[in-house]
Amino acid sequence: MTDPLAVKQQVSAEEWRARVDLAACYRLIALYGWDDLIFTHISAKVPGTEDFLINPYGLTFDEITASSLVKVDLEGVKRMDSPYEINPAGYTIHSAVHEVREDVACVLHIHTPEGIAVSAQKQGLLPLSQQSLFVLSSLAYHGYEGVALHSEEKARLQRDLGDRHFMILPNHGLLTAAGTIPDAFLMMFTLQRACEIQVMAQGGGELISIPQAILDGARAMVAGVMKTPQGMGGALPWPALLRKLDRQNPGYAD
Repeated sequence: MTDPLAVKQQVSAEEWRARVDLAACYRLIALYGWDDLIFTHISAKVPGTEDFLINPYGLTFDEITASSLVKVDLEGVKRMDSPYEINPAGYTIHSAVHEVREDVACVLHIHTPEGIAVSAQKQGLLPLSQQSLFVLSSLAYHGYEGVALHSEEKARLQRDLGDRHFMILPNHGLLTAAGTIPDAFLMMFTLQRACEIQVMAQGGGELISIPQAILDGARAMVAGVMKTPQGMGGALPWPALLRKLDRQNPGYAD
């Protein structure tokens, strides 16, 4: 295991804050039941650098700590000594986004049953809920190419994501890309909830879609929000989420 004090002494205050928030984000994914054993991943840029932090491969999300996160460069080379390796597929997906999106500080990717179920539908995410409004305003799709182990896929993922903040990977899962860790989490909460609602609604009667005019208005609204310092507003619930972790799964800040 890593020594929290030793790691903290080697990094800047800004990096340590990012480590604490990223470790908390991993714990929250586990708390909400969106983890997939040791698989899937969340990355965060180290402030002021091109390096990013990602989970140590082999730890479950509910045991990840600030000091155990692995720092790598865009080539996947470790930038600090660590007893852990990283998930190669995680490196491919996350480095692809961090290479080209200077506005993105955090990339969050999960494999929930509801997310994969919606990703396997030809029509993708439908305009069935208020949650879907926010997602559809900035949604991309990237077709399945198998386990993401090949570097040549990165260019296609970058092209498909473009400047958007939500992505559905058909037959695979969900992804959010945001300017902060709290925003990436809130956006994933919204995307995941939209998928849950869609799957539930499809098991009932005739569906009511949100009119196109409302969708267009939401797209303009979200585009404006994303340009503000508040972003998607993830900073608002984040302190409460950290307090929830402190009650139910403390130790992420070690």
